[in-house]
Amino acid sequence: MSFTPASVVCAQLTFGWPDGTAVFDRLQWAAAPGRTGLIGLNGAGKSTLLKLIAGELAPGSGSVKVSGEIGYLPQDAALDTRLRVDQALGIAGARAALHAIEAGDTGEEHFAAVGDDWDVEERARATLDALGLERIGLDRTVGEVSGGESVLLRLAALLLRRPDVLLLDEPTNNLDLRARRRLHAAIASWRGLLIVVSHDRELLEHVDQIADLRDGEVLWYGGNLSAYEEALAVEQDAAERAVRAAEADVKRQKRELVEAQVKLARRVRYGQKMYEIKREPRAVMKLRKRSAEVSAGKHRQVQADRLAEARERLGEAELAVRDDDEIRVDLPHTALPAGRTVLTVERARLRHGTHVDLDVRGPERIALLGRNGAGKSTLLRTLTGEIALAEGEMVVHVPVRHLPQRLDVLDPEATVAENVAAFAPSATENAVRARLARFLFRGARADQPTGSLSGGERFRATLAALMLAEPAPQLLLLDEPTNNLDMASVRSLASALASYEGALVVAGHDVPFLRSLGITRWLRIEDGVLREVDPVLL
Repeated sequence: MSFTPASVVCAQLTFGWPDGTAVFDRLQWAAAPGRTGLIGLNGAGKSTLLKLIAGELAPGSGSVKVSGEIGYLPQDAALDTRLRVDQALGIAGARAALHAIEAGDTGEEHFAAVGDDWDVEERARATLDALGLERIGLDRTVGEVSGGESVLLRLAALLLRRPDVLLLDEPTNNLDLRARRRLHAAIASWRGLLIVVSHDRELLEHVDQIADLRDGEVLWYGGNLSAYEEALAVEQDAAERAVRAAEADVKRQKRELVEAQVKLARRVRYGQKMYEIKREPRAVMKLRKRSAEVSAGKHRQVQADRLAEARERLGEAELAVRDDDEIRVDLPHTALPAGRTVLTVERARLRHGTHVDLDVRGPERIALLGRNGAGKSTLLRTLTGEIALAEGEMVVHVPVRHLPQRLDVLDPEATVAENVAAFAPSATENAVRARLARFLFRGARADQPTGSLSGGERFRATLAALMLAEPAPQLLLLDEPTNNLDMASVRSLASALASYEGALVVAGHDVPFLRSLGITRWLRIEDGVLREVDPVLL
């Protein structure tokens, strides 16, 4: 690392997409050494901001200045499966030169390739070990490792370079629980400038500050995620009190304006009456009448100005209150009585070899855990009938729906409303739109082509189609549902599932999210067998 303190400074940063969509307008932001968690709603521009800092995108105007070398791990980045592990780590040249020197070849080019990095192999193996990749040899190919291991391998390559500025975009997506914990530890021990975009609650407990990207601005909160949520709760409570006070002021100003208008109308009528009965000289009466009208006009304008100012204060107060709507899934036809048999799997063996015995009754809530590649997705697809059992028996006694990781159950060319209607053919258009409003697709939003939706919106649309399908699902299978969802969407999903009254099986690695669902049973696929586990040990 260099001895110059690392920094990132965005000055008057403006960026928009070619279709005219504006993302940032004169953004001012600076980050110093320390671990920063960058959060915000889906579509707020978090990944775009990281790409601008990394130099992968150019700003429309303004500047991004970075002091120090950058290491960048983008979201869903793939490695060439033909590469050897040492090539993926970026140490193949130095390693080959080191081996040549050890074999007696003293060519200058070998010493130049090694430089001062004589312990490159030891550092590489230590880095792999720290990330739980101790079984991966440097001579293996990337194609031999799992998708989650590939992500950790890319992170290992960055850590070996020891950059001054490390940028990570949703690094725990698609990682199993063990790999997540390894990555959490790596982030907790990082001592440079780190900016991580994530919705992983456990990861965000290891940062030093939270940067909340909202409406094109970054708001800073000191401390980790828990400290941020406490500060935000206090802030929002104050904002809601300010709205109530502003609403009361608007009502008072309206009332006073009406009372003033009534009083002034009486005074005008009285002046007119005095003028008509001519108790005083005509010139005096005209003067008094004009004076009363001018006074009335001024008073009316003062009250109108006060009302306008009160409304402006109300508008400002309302802007400070966050309006992150929540999905509602209060669907009565999904309800299951306690003890009702939902699913029976006996002496079964899945296609890839996992042995399963499972009995689900009533509105149970089951968490399905296991390492990447253990067979969680295969089990869910088997329960839907998409994949046949290798042996054994399975009976699903209630309507079932499956939300896969790929979110590929909808027609991308059709609108949201058309997709939902296809799952509920007997429902009227009004009924479809009324139901879609529960999932925050109101008005024109329901007429958007599904293929144009963001990741979070596509998830909501898919969930809406499955939940509103006919017949109503009384067993819902979710596969890694929080991948690619922002934190507000994760909270919204948890709230939605809290009101779901059917049986639930959720495969995932996000333990805090699973706990928020009120899980009643925790199952893990391990060593080819589905077993019940104690959640205290997770």
